[in-house]
Amino acid sequence: MTKTAIAGGAFAAVIVLLAIAMSYVALEPILNPATPPAITRATAAAEARPSFLYGRITVRNGATYEGRLRWGRDQEAFWGDYFNGSRKENTWAAKVPPELLRKQPRPVRIFGFEIGRQEDPVDLARQFMARFGDIARIEMLDGDVRVTLKSGTMFDLDYSSATDFGDSVRVWDSKHGVMDLDPGQVETIELLPSPGEGTVPLRLHGTVHTQHRDFTGFIQWDRNKGVGTDELKGGTADGDISLRFYTIRSIERQSASSSAVSLFDGRRIVLSGTREAGDGNLGMYVDDRRYGRVLITWDAFERVDFSAGGSGPAYGDFPAGRPLTGSVTKRDGRHLAGRLVYDLDESETTETLDVASQGVEYTIPFGMIASIKLPGGDDRARVTLHDGETLQFEHNGDLGKGNAGLLIFVDGRERPEYVLWSDVEQISLDRPPRMYPPQK
Repeated sequence: MTKTAIAGGAFAAVIVLLAIAMSYVALEPILNPATPPAITRATAAAEARPSFLYGRITVRNGATYEGRLRWGRDQEAFWGDYFNGSRKENTWAAKVPPELLRKQPRPVRIFGFEIGRQEDPVDLARQFMARFGDIARIEMLDGDVRVTLKSGTMFDLDYSSATDFGDSVRVWDSKHGVMDLDPGQVETIELLPSPGEGTVPLRLHGTVHTQHRDFTGFIQWDRNKGVGTDELKGGTADGDISLRFYTIRSIERQSASSSAVSLFDGRRIVLSGTREAGDGNLGMYVDDRRYGRVLITWDAFERVDFSAGGSGPAYGDFPAGRPLTGSVTKRDGRHLAGRLVYDLDESETTETLDVASQGVEYTIPFGMIASIKLPGGDDRARVTLHDGETLQFEHNGDLGKGNAGLLIFVDGRERPEYVLWSDVEQISLDRPPRMYPPQK
């Protein structure tokens, strides 16, 4: 390649980067998350954008508010974000004879010394996780929280335990302006597709590099900063500084407690002294289309390069979940096929396999998984996706010893077969017609 061609390519790259930066600047007045009093009834209607959460909230006095939603005022904002809670009970466990549930040993100690062991039933308490795009309705019901998915499946969550319903909800209502509603006020939340196009938000998008793998998709820095007008704060040799993300080209881990930030204007700034720019960072969510969602810890993070990525999926882009179906091969060679319940918990294609590897926490919808193979001994589990890629994981999370086993409703029978996790050799899953939202 000639020097002229190289120079031309470099000039073109600069033009692209400047165009991205200018697009962020042009949209800053629209996207700036102003405080509630600064947003009027008229501008609240413009906040309805297809990729942002949208819904209708009914409060206890009967009043309703409709518009763009955001949990905790500055937390979950997009359809790909997850709603979390503690399930009130594990209804699948009732289908397993108590004597068949695996026991787990627990040491008995006095003054720090182990004097024996006793067996306790395996812990069947399970957390609830669902993308907002998979949910139809959230409601307070007799002191509990009921979540209804698009598929019609309902889950009752314990309101007194940790749940996202315990956070306030901000709604941009076209008639009343911006309302911050405490959970005690809320009776129902109906999630709906946005009726208007609004202005396309500049969501953070790019590639996050780790030592072992790169991940590309929509990004939420420190778990909740996901649009160009959000700010990265830190200390410099000249004092504290706040940088809008739309001005940032890349962020590189400089040390355990600092980051080197490269800006579109050519400057390079080292930030330190704040949690989000160092080892207090909560990690980066990346909605990587290959794996669903991953959380990259600060220890695994090396660098992020931001790039244009579009507006992201809308509510209608998330298809309703389907029953999980496939087959289980036991270590004794027996083969069982039918509807599956994984870990006495996950039973639909939109529910997820949660497992960590090399500083990255994977949240993979079961509808993306073709098979799970469990070699004997300490060999790592192999998860093969429907696109053909195979991932290897240590035995932790949903692949660990705490897995409560599987139910298989063979040939649609009402009474399922129960298989201990230790007896599972391979799980093969049927592929749903469509799983992940299309690229925008």
